[in-house]
Amino acid sequence: QVHLVESGGGLVHAGDSLRLSCVGSGLTFNRTAMAWFRQVPGKERDFVAGISWIGGTLKYADSVKGRFTISRDNALNTVYLQMNTLKPEDTAVYYCAATQEAVRAPLAAEAYHHWGQGTQVTVSS
Repeated sequence: QVHLVESGGGLVHAGDSLRLSCVGSGLTFNRTAMAWFRQVPGKERDFVAGISWIGGTLKYADSVKGRFTISRDNALNTVYLQMNTLKPEDTAVYYCAATQEAVRAPLAAEAYHHWGQGTQVTVSS
């Protein structure tokens, strides 16, 4: 059974940093593309960042380029999202997602079959 567990969310001020972690189990991690999505109440779940099986291809939403960095450590079955220079508009529930359907992380939420429970990130102005 596949499980994804996120951690690292919290309440910070604008300009601060957070690092989210997602630990996976029940899957072959080095053959699993990983991504981070975020969602606010009443809105669709949006792609934030994605990483290919061994980390060779990185993708970012335009709104986070230059501020966020996705990385992975397959030996630890873990994907990270380093978030710097946080803005109030980054406030959302952040979800870890996994798919074995493609080498490089797709942008569409529908492509992912495994999701974590989410971790809240709140950025005050």
